[in-house]
Amino acid sequence: MNVVPTESETPNPREKESSPTRRLWSTASKRAEFRVGLVLFVTLLLLVIIWPMASPLSATKIAVVDRFLPPVFLSGHRWDHILGTDQLGRDLLLRSLIGLQNALIISVATVMLMFAIGSVIGIVSGYFGGWVDVVLMRITDAQLSIPLIVLAITILTVARPTPIGVILVLALSGWPAYARVTRSVSMAERRREYVRGARILGASDLRIMVLLIAPNILPPVAFVAVLDVARMMIYEAILGFIGIGVQPPVPTFGNIIADGRKYLINAWWIATMPGIFLFISLLSINLMGASLERARNRLYKGII
Repeated sequence: MNVVPTESETPNPREKESSPTRRLWSTASKRAEFRVGLVLFVTLLLLVIIWPMASPLSATKIAVVDRFLPPVFLSGHRWDHILGTDQLGRDLLLRSLIGLQNALIISVATVMLMFAIGSVIGIVSGYFGGWVDVVLMRITDAQLSIPLIVLAITILTVARPTPIGVILVLALSGWPAYARVTRSVSMAERRREYVRGARILGASDLRIMVLLIAPNILPPVAFVAVLDVARMMIYEAILGFIGIGVQPPVPTFGNIIADGRKYLINAWWIATMPGIFLFISLLSINLMGASLERARNRLYKGII
């Protein structure tokens, strides 16, 4: 019996002619899980952008008279505090959204810096090979031997933790994964005919690396970068929870949950509400990342 491929599995001639990056995103966007993740993420992003500007409340102003107000689905609530208030009377919805805003900014900036550092080192290492490859990969191996969270805790315990400091520490700890992946791509691409042709025509090494090899590294690392945003959000929350992340009064998931753990019995919503926002954020990002990974696997098997 002949199996007729579905429309999403049938190679599209136009997609075959497009770049690997476009084929990757085109295939991933057809998956239901990618669309669900994208809808969740865009919804959260709109809330993060609009609600703090539209809300008349303050995320840092103390109002003792409003302390420990429950969410709207519990008795004793107030409609101006939909998710309730914390031990100092601050609105939990607003604080959670600002915490998500800070987590996204730190995580995306960290991943971009990790990608930049790792890609430069990986492309140079894979393209030149020889002693350049040996030196750069030994540095990468040395960095990989130190657990990210251990290095981050060590540095931030000594230095004053600021948003820029957290970004730099996490990025300097996480770039080796990108260096490894881009090195493999660079080693494979440098042997291809179009690179040899560019050399014959007189193109410099820098021009070849920037214009010919660099565009081909996105498909292998796209899903890694998306999933790393979620991973960095977790690390940022951990650092905030143990007190060496972004410091109060700036709201972050970590310091809100850390404050709420003291009141889990009588005011469980203080720690739970930011935890729910963190869960939904991680779920949406992981759904998109998983779709990109499956699309990448199909791309390299020649299905798309």
